[in-house]
Amino acid sequence: MDAAGLPELEKSLSEGAIRTVVCAIPDMWGRLMGKRLTTKAFLEALSGPGGVHASSYLFASDMEMEPRPGFKLTNWADGFSDFIMRPDLSTFRILPWQDGTALVLCDAIEEHTGEHLGMAPRTILKKQLERAERLGLTFKCATELEFFLFRTDYDEAWKKRYRDLAPTSRYRADYHILQSTRDEDFVGLIRDRLAGAGVIVENAKTEWGLGQQEITLKYCDALLMADRHAIYKHWVKEAASEFGYSATFMAKPFIEEVGSSCHIHASLWDRETSNPISYDADGPAGMSDRFSSFVAGLIEGGRDYSYLFAPSINSYKRFQDESFAPCQMVLGVDNRTCGFRLVGQGASFRVESRMPGADANPYLALAGVISSGLDGVEAGLPAPAVHEGNAYENRSLPRVPSNMRDAVALFSGSELVRSALGADVHEHLANFATQELRCFEQETVTDWEMMRYFERI
Repeated sequence: MDAAGLPELEKSLSEGAIRTVVCAIPDMWGRLMGKRLTTKAFLEALSGPGGVHASSYLFASDMEMEPRPGFKLTNWADGFSDFIMRPDLSTFRILPWQDGTALVLCDAIEEHTGEHLGMAPRTILKKQLERAERLGLTFKCATELEFFLFRTDYDEAWKKRYRDLAPTSRYRADYHILQSTRDEDFVGLIRDRLAGAGVIVENAKTEWGLGQQEITLKYCDALLMADRHAIYKHWVKEAASEFGYSATFMAKPFIEEVGSSCHIHASLWDRETSNPISYDADGPAGMSDRFSSFVAGLIEGGRDYSYLFAPSINSYKRFQDESFAPCQMVLGVDNRTCGFRLVGQGASFRVESRMPGADANPYLALAGVISSGLDGVEAGLPAPAVHEGNAYENRSLPRVPSNMRDAVALFSGSELVRSALGADVHEHLANFATQELRCFEQETVTDWEMMRYFERI
């Protein structure tokens, strides 16, 4: 819906079928934050300065909602001033399962200048898409998001400190129709809700881990994909709460289990003609010149951008050899041992980045894929070599950083990333990453330490 559809929207809301509009914005983790407005208040926000006030501390707080130091955007000295949540009416959708309720995603706007807030994840992705447009390019993307599902409700899981939960499957059931039938009451509900709110689902399947699920959304424009990803992730948790279940999108919730990924598929399209331009039958491994440079950029900048794909301490436990998680920054043709995989043919020809975990912020992860690829396009990088065989066995290949400290150091020190994202955004993200690392290393005593050292050291 655009501004032309506003009168119709106002008429619909005025008739009273909708009583509540949820105005939400993705925070630095990709979580939906915001306010519930009455219909009257929402209409007033649309006709006024164009939004809803919220505190800028949302972009400077950790997972516990504690404001962290070192941010220029906002801090104790300026009192954590407000920004404006401006509804993006193209995202407006009625939620059939919540009586009289609609949801709209918002952009973060600086209150005094009216400009988009540069550090907001949705803005960060938009800036990279604008950069692509200047090069005559657009993207079609899809994110493959996995999660673990348990027949233990969130309250009980919290009390159990998330140990000894009851997964929905008792044995490995990857692709098993029997297990997916058993899970259909919940997974089918999610598919129906997504479809009812205008989010197109391609398929669903059980994954390799106990209780692990994957629901695949149909590919679309990059920003729309990020929006759909964020609300899908949120709705899974909402439905699990209603169902007496719990779900986690941690990258590696159990060290003995496979991790949960968020593979990102991306293809290049010509901005003017709207035609796909990734494939060239005569090109190396079927890649066109520009697409081969794009893929080369993913590999060349993969280590520097890795924090955007793996944003937590837990993320790096997923990167283990022969686990289907990538360890080597190398390209393969339909080869799941490689960090980057060429799949499809003709118009569907694309690259899959296997680096992001399920804990990634979709806006930042997509921005990282697009930005690193555009670095390659702008530099005119030659086509990358294609690896054959088991990439896990080749220790000479560049590897994903093995821990968050190394990843943050690479990201913070990268002039490539700084130039692509802009100095202010780069500094903000680097400080956000550093603060998360500091919380773990300096302010946390883990269960592992207590069990290992409490009595025996």
